[in-house]
Amino acid sequence: MTKRGNSLNISARSFLMAILIIFLLMALTYALTFLIPGGEYARTVDEAGHTIIDTQAGFRPVPGGLPLWKWLLSPVLVLGAEGSGALLAVIAFLLVIGGVFNALNECGLMAYMLKKLVHRFGAVRYRLMGVLILFFMAMGSLVGSFEEVVPLVPIVTSLAVGLGWDALTGVAMSLLAAGCGFAAGVANPFTIGVAQTLAGLPMFSGIWLRLVAFACIYGLLLLFVRGHAKRLPPRAPHAEAGAHVPDGRMDRGLLLFGSILGLGIAVVLSSGFVPALRDYTMVIVAVMFLVAGVSAMLAAGMGLRAMLRSFLAGIVAIAPSVLMILMAASIRYTLVEGKILDALLHMAVMAAEGMSRGALVLFIYGICLVLNFFIPSGSAKAFLLIPLIVPLAGIFGVSSQLCILAFAFGDGFSNVFYPTNPCLLISLGLVDTGYGQWARYSGRFQLLNLLLTSLLLLLGLAVGY
Repeated sequence: MTKRGNSLNISARSFLMAILIIFLLMALTYALTFLIPGGEYARTVDEAGHTIIDTQAGFRPVPGGLPLWKWLLSPVLVLGAEGSGALLAVIAFLLVIGGVFNALNECGLMAYMLKKLVHRFGAVRYRLMGVLILFFMAMGSLVGSFEEVVPLVPIVTSLAVGLGWDALTGVAMSLLAAGCGFAAGVANPFTIGVAQTLAGLPMFSGIWLRLVAFACIYGLLLLFVRGHAKRLPPRAPHAEAGAHVPDGRMDRGLLLFGSILGLGIAVVLSSGFVPALRDYTMVIVAVMFLVAGVSAMLAAGMGLRAMLRSFLAGIVAIAPSVLMILMAASIRYTLVEGKILDALLHMAVMAAEGMSRGALVLFIYGICLVLNFFIPSGSAKAFLLIPLIVPLAGIFGVSSQLCILAFAFGDGFSNVFYPTNPCLLISLGLVDTGYGQWARYSGRFQLLNLLLTSLLLLLGLAVGY
């Protein structure tokens, strides 16, 4: 997101680059419908009412392909497809974020908050970096927060710039850290919890290796982000934020904003112990963020009419991102409607025959990485994959526990790399960072992390995890 006067707008350059990349991926996916014969697995409903693959009934060929008109209209048709409720929730979430942030910016609260934070933490900025990365990783790992941290990304990014770093550092400290924690999955209900339930394992069992993974990944991420920040041209922390002058009204507004938003985060954290809240965390964060913003702006002296005008302007400015989200979601729609998603899974299962145990574990990791490109939702992938890969792993003597860890690794890390993930696209648009720039920066970390997590999986195999 870039400032123009006092308004916030999605960078045209970042937007066009993202649209081009996603369109090329859409075209590639459509081409696959001509190259791969259609097929599907039979589905069944488990005791909890979830639709899963019926491994007993197996796979059967079916006519595939997708008419050209359906592919062209897929960004619209996806709104009526299975799972469209979650897609609409993400879009509504995005619009609320855009409206509130624009109003906060025009009110002056954002600039005041950043000056205050830089004034307070400028002398210990690297210590603050370590704490923020740990906080966001814990959010992802303990309660499965990922989409819910998007409203915080522009705040952390602006703070990073004010502290003398850059936007890439800010996104890494927030969204990348949340994605890494999500993948480590210490007690992630959306990946580990769902997958272990489907595999018949006690929920959150085998936690010791996931804790080891969390610690190793935290160390790697901190070294990576800190190393990048230290290589940046020297710049005093206060250079961007300016001098901090206390203001009583602004302080009251910030106190309200922080307290209400903190309450929302506390509710999200409690979802780890209250399963009924897990399906509503995104809604909770959106509502609390809206209430926090309105309360803070009123306390800071902004009138209702000016607030509404700024809010609507923010929605208009952020609206182009909706097209990116719909185009990214249409890629999975094309695979499903073209009857090649199950066919790709079947090809992967057949390719696993004859592999060694170590190779099979890494192959399962790879399957999850590939599938995450098309299906960003962790729980949706669990219902699709776990009934296939757990029995497959058992045939070759690989434990269900290790198989699920490979699934969690494959699901989480690439969420903050693939351009098909709507939260990544939203976050990059909000902080005016092009996808190509982010891919070049984070790609090095992804390669190092791929090596680290592969070694952790092989360690688990060696010790009989």
